[in-house]
Amino acid sequence: MLTDLAEQLRTRESAGLKRRRITTESRQNAHITIDGCSYLAFCDNDYLGLANHPQLIEAVCEGARRYGVGAGASHLISGHSSAHHALESALASFTGFPRALLFSTGYMANAGVVTALIGRIDALFADKLNHASLNDAALCSSIKLTRYPHLDLIALEKQLASSQARRKLVMTDAVFSMDGDIAPVPKLLALCDKYDAWLLIDDAHGFGVLGRQGRGVASHFNLSSPRIIYMATLGKAAGVFGAFVAGQVEIIESLIQSARSYIYTTATPPLLSHALLRSLSLIEQEEWRRERLSQLIMQFQRGLQSMRWKLLPSKSPIQPLIIGSNDEALQLSESLRERGIMVPAIRPPTVPKGTARLRVSLSASHSKEDVDQLLSALRQLDSVYEPPR
Repeated sequence: MLTDLAEQLRTRESAGLKRRRITTESRQNAHITIDGCSYLAFCDNDYLGLANHPQLIEAVCEGARRYGVGAGASHLISGHSSAHHALESALASFTGFPRALLFSTGYMANAGVVTALIGRIDALFADKLNHASLNDAALCSSIKLTRYPHLDLIALEKQLASSQARRKLVMTDAVFSMDGDIAPVPKLLALCDKYDAWLLIDDAHGFGVLGRQGRGVASHFNLSSPRIIYMATLGKAAGVFGAFVAGQVEIIESLIQSARSYIYTTATPPLLSHALLRSLSLIEQEEWRRERLSQLIMQFQRGLQSMRWKLLPSKSPIQPLIIGSNDEALQLSESLRERGIMVPAIRPPTVPKGTARLRVSLSASHSKEDVDQLLSALRQLDSVYEPPR
């Protein structure tokens, strides 16, 4: 087995697909330290700049003093703290759903929803560019998964119309993590109404950013429906850790009873939920963070108009610059790093073959000067760079 694995690793590296970790030595921020060197970073999902907020740091310390460090047990034994319970109530109220349920990660939340609510005689329908956690949830459930081309609602309608399944669940990212575009949720919901289907929305990259006071994609489109099962993560715009599912009372209670990824794992540390209550207040009250983010997005898009690389149309903090080949994307990322700027190269299988890209992630913690520095470096590379042969 070791010989086979070594050969697979060599093949992956020769194709420009081997992933390597970097180890940061500083707090999460627009400027980070790696191996003793300072870098301007455009590589995280801390969209509102809350991961290093002093009020959240103090809330974590206060939560540790009050609740200790670990939960010690699963939610259904003795691990469900009053901090967890308060956060679930606050999240339900904030997003406008009757109830909410905490999960350790978005990956576990999606797995819990699909495996608990959809059975073997049911059907799943998924956008082709959905996050891996939604696809893997379907694989774990052994339920037939039908994928439709990205945002192709005509294809989805044909699939829904021909399905005789007892229950039908349409799954979609709200903001697609590698393209940055926003799903047409009102049209998806209309199809679900027409064909008696449920709609699972993964709002990992929209929660805190989209909608009134950052309440998410449903607020962004002014939608409310009992058909929506809403999932969002708490380690991106919220700046902490975890995830939650919100929906109708029957949905949440069914997850408590049947979602294996909820039942059979230790609850997250209560101190995190205590900190997230403060994070929710900051998300709601500090509108300037979303306003600055919007300004930075427009600044970046305007600055790239004369360059040869294609910027995908995205109104979100995710700004994907399509390069094409794996080698060129890696070399551009490394050239930026040599100039003190961290921008990750994203390659297949994370994105389709031939669409390797630089994924620029903007945050309210960036300044206009930070974005100008990135644009200046990209212009310089655009003028002198020769793509690998």
